[in-house]
Parts: sequence; C-alpha cells; structure tokens
Amino acid sequence: MTKRLSLTKMTPAPLALAVALALANVPLAARAQGAPQPISIAAQPLAEALNDWARQTRIQLVVQQSLVAGKTAPAISGSLTARQALDRLLAGSGLAATMEGNAAVIKAAPASGGTSTLPAVTVVADGEESATGRVQGYVAKRSATGTKTDTPIIETPQSISVITADRIEAIGATNLKDALGYTPGVSTTTYGADSRYDWISLRGFDAYSPGFYLDGLPLRNNSTWGVWRTENYGAERIELLRGPSSVLYGMSGPGGVVNVVSKRPTAEPVRELQLQLGDHNRKQVAGDFSGALDADGKVLYRITGLVRDAQLPAAKEGDDRMYIAPSLTWKPSGDTTLTLLSQFSRTRGGVYTRARPQVGSLDATPIGTYIPSKLFVGEPGFDRFDQDQEMVGYQFEHRINDTFTVRQNARYAHQKLDYKGTQLTGFMALNPDVPNDALNFQQMSRSVFGSRENIGALALDNQLQADFRLGQTQHKVLVGLDYQRTRIDQVTFSGGSASPLNIYAPRYGGPIELPEPYFNGVTRLAQTGVYLQDQIKWGDRWTLTLGGRYDTADSTVDSRIDGSRQRMRDHKFTSRAGLVYLHPSGWAPYLSYSESFAPTATIDPVSGDPFKPESGKQVEAGVRYQPTDSKAMYSAAIFDLRRKNYISYDGEFMPKQTGEISVRGLELEATAEIASRLNLTASYSYTPRAIVTASSNTSEIGKQATAVPRHRLSVWADYRFAMGLKVGLGARYTGSNYGDGEAAWPSKVPASTVFDAMLGYDIDRWSLALNLRNLTNKTYFANCGYRNCYYGYPRTATATATYRW
Repeated sequence: MTKRLSLTKMTPAPLALAVALALANVPLAARAQGAPQPISIAAQPLAEALNDWARQTRIQLVVQQSLVAGKTAPAISGSLTARQALDRLLAGSGLAATMEGNAAVIKAAPASGGTSTLPAVTVVADGEESATGRVQGYVAKRSATGTKTDTPIIETPQSISVITADRIEAIGATNLKDALGYTPGVSTTTYGADSRYDWISLRGFDAYSPGFYLDGLPLRNNSTWGVWRTENYGAERIELLRGPSSVLYGMSGPGGVVNVVSKRPTAEPVRELQLQLGDHNRKQVAGDFSGALDADGKVLYRITGLVRDAQLPAAKEGDDRMYIAPSLTWKPSGDTTLTLLSQFSRTRGGVYTRARPQVGSLDATPIGTYIPSKLFVGEPGFDRFDQDQEMVGYQFEHRINDTFTVRQNARYAHQKLDYKGTQLTGFMALNPDVPNDALNFQQMSRSVFGSRENIGALALDNQLQADFRLGQTQHKVLVGLDYQRTRIDQVTFSGGSASPLNIYAPRYGGPIELPEPYFNGVTRLAQTGVYLQDQIKWGDRWTLTLGGRYDTADSTVDSRIDGSRQRMRDHKFTSRAGLVYLHPSGWAPYLSYSESFAPTATIDPVSGDPFKPESGKQVEAGVRYQPTDSKAMYSAAIFDLRRKNYISYDGEFMPKQTGEISVRGLELEATAEIASRLNLTASYSYTPRAIVTASSNTSEIGKQATAVPRHRLSVWADYRFAMGLKVGLGARYTGSNYGDGEAAWPSKVPASTVFDAMLGYDIDRWSLALNLRNLTNKTYFANCGYRNCYYGYPRTATATATYRW
C-alpha cells in the first residue's frame, strides 16, 4: 500500500525529508524567483527536461516517477527565473509545482475547489553533485580521488576519468575491466579472456599490483594470486587517477590509481530488483534498497546484493558468485556523519583463460597448423578458483567549525583463496627423427600451478582539513596520517605436469603431478605515511596544488621451507605540484609533476632475495574544457612517465625485475550528453614511446617494454527515443604492438577492433536491456608476451530486466 501525504497538512516525516534534501540555507522561493539566468532545455520527455532544469538551476527537485511517465515537455530557451522555466515545462501537463522547504515539489494539479494529496515522492534529480554520490548520466564534475577532498575535476592538475553507474549499466559491464574499456590510457587485456582477475594497466603499467582502491583505501596486493575483486553492481562510480599518486596514497604504481566508490545510504528511497540472463547458463538476481530508518532522516540504510549461477565459456566449469553489501549512515547533527560500510562475497568456479604458446597461435607451426582457438586447455575437476572476501569499515567526518574538519576512514579486509590451474607449455615431439612430421604438432605438454592464500589487511587514514583565507588567497589544507598492514599466508607452486593434451581430440582426466611449493610462508607488510597538501586559489582564475609525503615501509618474509626470515625496511619522500588556470569560458589548462613509491616483498626466484623497491615520476601537461551551457567534459593530456625497478612476469609466471622503463604519450577524452537523449564517450591514446631505457640485459634496451600500442581508440554512443526505446553502439580499437617484452618477442600482435551493442526499452517502472559484447564474435589476440599469446573474449550476450519503484 502506497503511503499518501496530505498537502494541506504535511506530517513531520515529509518535512524532515525536505530538510534533508536541502541544497542551501537560502530559501527556495527566493532562489526560484531570483534574477533571470540563461536556461536552455530541449523538447524531450518531461522527466528528462526536469533533470535538466534541476542541473541548470541547482535546485532540488522532488516528484513521483509515475506522475511524469509518458509526458513530454516543450523546448524553452532564454533568460528566465527558475520558477518561470519550471512553469513553462509543466504547462499543459496537468502538473503543478509548489515550493516546500528547500525543494521544488511536483504534484498533480488540484481539482477546482478541492484538496489534493501528494503521493510518496521520489527524487528525480539533484541540483548539486558530490564527490562520492550518484551522478545522473555519464558526466561527473567532482571527485575526491585526485585530492582526497571534494574538488571539481576541472581544478585537479592531473588526468582523471570517472565512469558513472549509469554508464556501467548502459555498456553492460559486469566486471571492473569491462567498465574501463572506453577510457584513455587503459589496457584491460593483459592476459586476454580471464575469469579470475581484473588485469588492468594504466599508461603501460599494472594497476592490480600494488593493488586497487575501494573508497580511497587500498586493497593491497603483493604480486600474489590473491588479488582483491570489486563488484560493479555495488559501485556508485569508478574513478581513475592517471600517473604517480604516492603523495596521497603511499605505495602505488606509477601508472595511476583505480578507485571504486561504493554505493552509500541515501535519504531518498531506492528500491530496485534486477533479473539477468545470459549465455553459458548465466542466471543472476540482484537488488538494491536504501532509505531512512527514522522520521528525521538521521539514520539511513542501504543494502545491495546479488546471487549468480553461471558457467564459464569452456568445459562447463562453474562461475558462481554471491555478494552482499550492507551499509548504515548516522547523522546526529549537520556537522557529524558516520557511515558503516561492509561487503561480503563468495566466488566458486573453475578457471577460464585463453593462453596459447606463440607457435601454434600467432605464428603457425612449421607445418602450417594452428592450435584451435576454442580448445579448453585446462583440466576439469582439477582447475578451481574459490575466493572469499569479507570487508568491514567506516567513514567518519566531523566539522569542528567553519575552518576545521576531521575525518577518519578505516577498513579491515580478509580474503581466502584456493586456486589451481593448468596451462600449455609446448608441442611434444612424438617423432623427433622427422622434425616436420605432423605427429610432432598434435600432442601438447601441460604444467600446473596454483596457490592457497589467507590474507588479512588493515587500512586507516586520518585527515584534518583546514579551509581559510590568507590575504588574496583561499587555502584548503589537508594533513594526513595513514597506516596499512597486510599479512599474507601462502603456499604457492608452479611446474609439475598434467597429462598431455591432443589438440584435435582432447581427452581429460589423466594423472597430475604436483610440484613442491616454491614458496611456503608468511609475508607481512606495513606502511606508515604522513602527508601534507595545500590547494591554493587566487581569485577565480588560478589554482595551485602542492603536496609532500614521507613513508616508511617494513616487510618481513618468513619461509617454512628453510626456516629463514628476511626483513626489509624502506623509506621515501614523494612530492606533487600542479597549477591550473580557470578561464571563465570553461577552459582549464594545467601542468603537474608527481612521484610514486612501491616497496615490495616479492622474492627473486633466482637469487632468493627480495626485489628492490620501485619508483616512478611523471611530468604532465593538459587542458580540460567544461562548457557552461551543456553537460560535457573534454580533456587532453601529454605525459612523460618513468618507472624504475619494474617487476614483470615471464611465460612461466615467474617474476623478474627490469631496470627502467620510459613511457610518453597523448590522451584525449570526451564525455557528453547531447540534447539530453544522446550520450557519447570517446577516447584516444597515442603512445609513441614505451621502451626499456636501462637493464642488466643489454638486448632489452631500446625495445618495447610493455604491451602499449601506438594507437588505441574507443567510442560509445547511445540514444534514447521519446517512446522509451534505447540503442547503443561502441567500438574499441587496439593498434598493433610487440606485446610484453619485445627483446624476447620478435613478432607483432596484430591490431583489432571489437564492437559492442545495446538494445533496450523503458516502460513504466521497468527497464529492459540486451547487451552484446564483441558483437561480431571476432577471434582476436588481446596480447602476447614471453612466447605466449592470449585470445580476447568471445561474444557474450546478457539480457537484463530491472524493476524500480
């Protein structure tokens, strides 16, 4: 039964809701009847027109979705007050607007001489965006990833991309790497199709080690198999900060930071159920619910979750997952907020990869044959990837006065992994006396590898922010102390053997010989960092960001194999400086310098000693354009990035350390909502240099170091028709390159173009969508390196039905 609220006598509950949704202390009626302003809204469905009105006037809008369903609004343009524009949009619709508290409330126009009631309200649009809240559409304007403060993106002197929940849903991205596929400077195909991990590289360097970030806190990985995973359905947005970022985050890679922002409790009700069906027997049920637990809106809740029953594309191995994320927000006053965040996930499945030796995949065998691309090279019943994750944490903020604000963010995470896999190692010469005998290219040897890991990780970040004016400058100073500690108990092996596989008539179930572990022990990592940042503004034109940080990092490795203990202690000062010029027209050129630092406890399998810490530094110059009369963001950046003591992995998944790698490039990005119905995102990366500049192996110097193509291009566009139909089409182009390690890899990986598509329909409270990734089912190489090649994903189809009320 729907609760109805009388307009003639509103109860305290809706009054509390109106207060909670207020944008400012300025009375709404005064703002609505204030000075005229330029307003331009196209003819379109009424719901979308009201969204545009809220964004342009920065006034909170409240309305029940069913009231505006099926209605259209005329085009309006000119110098109008907010109230004048709203009245014109509602003309002839049978709806009227009233100013209640600090919100504009849309209701059915009252009958003559009678009273009317207002149905329970639902927020259609927010007049103001926050750095962690939901973004309507694809274009975000604020972020905290680049500064740890709520800052306009256009004022941040470093390259940032934000992938919103609406964009994730539109492109049908079911995992983190798919969500980033239309972003510049990003590679999501390091090891091709892979059911285990989100292999993501930024500007040529991996982002999965030292690890991703969740809500600004690290999910630390130490180059083990226990890589933390996030859930797209539980994400409000995914943010990329490209380039070294140790000033804010301590140990991190030079390519940048991937930060997933969780869905948080909201005052406005969220009620959503979703059913998803797909190929490979994919069946998934998901739900997202949020709202207030009390009449005053001081206690808010949210619970997001899903259950999936599916199979992998080969051998009918499982791909099952359970995820639930309860959260709670308490606001005892307008100055204090405490949010409890948690999530629990369980993954049970096999292993799906498409790795093949170079000979027989990219290059033909001496007799001109190839290994079938669809061949399942694993071992049913042996291969497994079982992963459990639990995370519990909180975010606390208290505003002491107009100057000082304190924050503390904390999380404890635990992961348990049981992983075993099989891979091809090469052809078996069944007739060695005749090298080109076809028998020598039918049977392939296989090896096995795996790891059992138990990981516990604690992360804590304390912040004091001071906002004050000093002479002609406005300062936002951030002082921070963070601490993180990770314990990894692992037993890892590589080598051994599985029964040989006939590539034309495969038989499974043969004997498997497990090798002795090459590592059996406990690794402990701890880092303490102190940082200082000052965001300085001169008037409305100049923004200078300065930052410095000092880190100490300790690691201990205890081996159960020989009883040894290795201890390492590193320390490093890192810095960042950036200058932005803000032109009134929306242009913002910037220049920045930044550094990174990442100690590691990874062991050199040859010497048995830990690898050296790695470091990075970058100079970046760019420009952004944010039009004042439309919802769009355009950016361009050039950069010179260097990484020292880089750890990579060979074809046997064994680590090695390289001297220095240099990457230079250009990145372009455009995200825009055109005429409110057309959404567009496009990116281009030009990387003419990604080479080894220093190495103990002189044959590597001057050669391509990482799988970075000279050209990478992506475009996605979707259009929503007035009758509810929506269509989308995307293309992702990757240019040819030498893969990982040109010195050991003389052949080029061919260029490829992959298409994605979406067809959907919105009707009443239902949203229906069919997403196809790799629309043409193209067989292509995602990457090659160290005499192995990796095929990309085949076509996948997913049908989604979402019901919101």
